[in-house]
Amino acid sequence: MIEGISAITLGTHEMPRAVRFYRALGFEVLHGDEQSSFISFRAGASYLNLIAQPAERRWFWWGRVIFYVSDVDAIHKRTLAAGYQPTTSPCDAEWGERFFHLNDPDGHELSFARPLRS
Repeated sequence: MIEGISAITLGTHEMPRAVRFYRALGFEVLHGDEQSSFISFRAGASYLNLIAQPAERRWFWWGRVIFYVSDVDAIHKRTLAAGYQPTTSPCDAEWGERFFHLNDPDGHELSFARPLRS
């Protein structure tokens, strides 16, 4: 039986820029730094990893990483304060979550969400 996701690893063409982005959003660095070819962040009980990729390696839309957070609106405000522009504003979805979307500097789509209370 699958128990959960341990980690998600995303490629980046510019590690320092990507590390600054994720740190600005509140992700805690566990391993590596801006000069590393691989870095790991804490994402609750799981991990978000970044791995450096050569410039010729390109990717297209592949899906979305959804992070549950304690306060969607606070993360949205933090994102704006850091100078990043989410692709959506926080809203309540018909499927029972409050969320917003944001693209990281390498084009990976992120969603920050929280289940709505009944």
